[in-house]
Amino acid sequence: MHATTKGHIIQLDGIRFIAVALVLIDHFFSSVNIIPYGKLGVTIFFVLSGFLISRILLKSKERYIEQPDGFKQYIRKFLIRRTIRIFPIYYLLLAILFILNVPPVREKIAWLALYGTNIYIGIYQTWLGSTDHLWSLAVEEQVYLFFPFLIFFVSRKNLIPWLAVMGVLSVLLRFYFYFSGKDWSVSYVTMPACLDSFALGGLMAWLQLYKKDVFLKLFDKSWPVLVALLGWVAMQYWNKSYDNIHNVVDVVIDRLVSSIFSFFLIGRAVMGYNGGMKHFLENPVSVYLGKISYGIYLYHNFIYNHYHSGPNHPTVRLLHKIYRNFPALEGSLTFEACLFSLLTIIVASISWHFFEKPINSLKDRYA
Repeated sequence: MHATTKGHIIQLDGIRFIAVALVLIDHFFSSVNIIPYGKLGVTIFFVLSGFLISRILLKSKERYIEQPDGFKQYIRKFLIRRTIRIFPIYYLLLAILFILNVPPVREKIAWLALYGTNIYIGIYQTWLGSTDHLWSLAVEEQVYLFFPFLIFFVSRKNLIPWLAVMGVLSVLLRFYFYFSGKDWSVSYVTMPACLDSFALGGLMAWLQLYKKDVFLKLFDKSWPVLVALLGWVAMQYWNKSYDNIHNVVDVVIDRLVSSIFSFFLIGRAVMGYNGGMKHFLENPVSVYLGKISYGIYLYHNFIYNHYHSGPNHPTVRLLHKIYRNFPALEGSLTFEACLFSLLTIIVASISWHFFEKPINSLKDRYA
């Protein structure tokens, strides 16, 4: 495992880069894209979050479980560190969007501020324009509300059955939503229907800490990653055999298969890829973009959204100005995607260096 002295696993930054890149490819090529790269990217983030949060909480539990006020210290440390990492940039963005009156922020500010966007989408079965993508952050925050309690109060040997039940019920819930006629968005964004991803991440953390021999057997080789990837590709062909795009494969099976692929992809990165994959995941560009991936994900939909960025949007106006000067570029989706990605990375970099990183340094006080 290639990690820093503080235990930061280097290749996981590269995995974050892969995940956010899949989202950008999906969203910036939405006019022609037919493969759900974005859904896979989000699932990778979910499994990765499940792994990292479970790993942090399990280690913290070992430290505090025997102390008289152990739970209080345990939960306080977790909440403070999560607050420092997640809330500042999120609420800064909401404040800016509210001031600029970017739809639908003012109208839905309570849902956005309380991390309830996925609940809104689930209840009303409608999306939220340029703030659509915030549903996944809402799911993660809702998981953080109960995961610390689950890990602290469930014994080590009983945690795996709990995670298994959680994962199975998540899949069954998606089946229920599908066959009861709910819109596909309900299965996609409802927190309990996402829990198989987090459960697999939690299993991975448990194996790494307490069953190192099993963890080694599962993730010491790269071929299971390739097999899982082929399974994901085969599922896409199966999905295309249906006339309705939001069929049982898309709504129910996709997240499970994507989570299994993510499980092996991430687990192998924890062990450490070799060869070309090692170079890709550990090169400075991948590592840097992985570090700022939260900002990239948060900002990208406001830089450009195929469905919601009108003719007066600053990025659209810039694009038209470029086309007037370089008409040969007009209509090039590759150029547009590169431009949108570059602008997103610039904004995310400014956010990281001047806002997120200084605030993040406060987490060291609660290591």
